[in-house]
Amino acid sequence: MSITVSPTTSPETPQGAPVAASASPIRLTSGQLPRWTPWALLGGTGVAMALVFLILAQSVQDEFNVAGWAIITALVYLTLITVMSATVEGRRKATDRLVTGIVTSAFALAMVPLVSVGITVVSNGVAGISAEFFSESMRNVVGEGGGALHAIMGTLLITLAAAVISIPIGIFTAIYLIEYGNNNRLARGITFLVDVMTGIPSIVAGLFAFALFALFFGPGVRMGIMGSIALAVLMIPVVVRSTEEMLRLVPNELREASYALGVPKWRTIAKVVLPTSIAGITTGVMLSISRVIGETAPLLITAGVATSMNYDLFDGRMMSLPVFVYNQYMNQGIPAQAFVDRAWAGALTLIVIVMVLNLIARLIAKIFAPKMGR
Repeated sequence: MSITVSPTTSPETPQGAPVAASASPIRLTSGQLPRWTPWALLGGTGVAMALVFLILAQSVQDEFNVAGWAIITALVYLTLITVMSATVEGRRKATDRLVTGIVTSAFALAMVPLVSVGITVVSNGVAGISAEFFSESMRNVVGEGGGALHAIMGTLLITLAAAVISIPIGIFTAIYLIEYGNNNRLARGITFLVDVMTGIPSIVAGLFAFALFALFFGPGVRMGIMGSIALAVLMIPVVVRSTEEMLRLVPNELREASYALGVPKWRTIAKVVLPTSIAGITTGVMLSISRVIGETAPLLITAGVATSMNYDLFDGRMMSLPVFVYNQYMNQGIPAQAFVDRAWAGALTLIVIVMVLNLIARLIAKIFAPKMGR
C-alpha cells in the first residue's frame, strides 16, 4: 500500500508555475518487517537446528534431543529476530519483539508439563475405563475386574462436606477483614494466621483432624468426615485470600451510593458488594476445591482405605480417588497390569471431575454476575 503525494500550489507560487520536486510515493510499510517474517524465521530456525541435532546425534550414536533442540531453537530465533528488527525497524521495535518472544517462550515452557501430563494420563487411563469401572466397587476383587464407584462417591461426598464447612467460614472471614476490620489488631491477627495456614503441609491438616477425633472416639477411628475436616483446613485460607482480593476490587463508590440511599451495611454487602464480586469469588472457591480434591496424605490418615461402598460420612472408612490411585499402584497384585490400569483410570477420572467442576463454576459465575447492559 502506498500514498502518492500530489503537487500543490502555495500562495507564494504563481499560478501555473512548474513545481520543482516531482511526486514520490510514501509507503506505509516502510521500516517494518512483513507479518510472515517471525513465523518464517521460526520455522527456518527450527528446521536448521533439527538438521544440526540430527547430525550430532548420528555422530555420537545417540537419540535426538528434543528438549535441547527446542531450547537452542528458541535462543537462536530470539537472537535473529532481534537483530533483524533492530536493523529494519529500529531499537524500540526490536526490544518489543525480544520481550514478546521471551514471554511467549515462557508460556510455551509452562505448557509443556501440563500438556505432557494430560497426554500421559489420557493415553494410559483410557485402557482402564469401562462401564464396570464406574458401576462397581473393589469388594471381593483381587485381580482383574472391579471398579472405582466407591472411590468416586467418597471423593464427591468428602469434598462436598469440606466445601460446606470451609466456604461460609472463608467468605465471612474475608467480609469481616474488608468491610468491618479496618486493619485493626484483630484483623491483622486473622490475616497473619491465614497466611500461616496457607503454607502448612497437607499432612499436618490430616494429623490435626485425626488428633481432634481421636480425643472423642479413640485413636483407631477412621471416618469420612475426618477427611472433610482436614480438607476444610486446607481450603479455608485459599477461600479467604481469594475472596478478600475480589472484595477489594469492588469500587467504594458503589458502597457509598448504597449508603446514600439509606441501605444498611449488611444489606449493601449482600446486594451490592457480593453480587459485584461473585465471579471472582466463585473462581477462588473452585481453586480451593481443585487444591484439595487431589490430596492423598490427609485422607489416607483420616478416611482410611476401603473396598466397599460407604455413603455415610460419620460411620466407618471411606475411599477416595487419590487414595484409590495410590493403593492400586503401590499394592499391585496378579495380574499387575490390571492394578496399573485402574490407577491410571482413577487419575483420569479425577482430572475429569476437576474439569467438570470448573465448567460448572464458570456457568454459575456467568449466571449470577451483575448485568452491565441497560
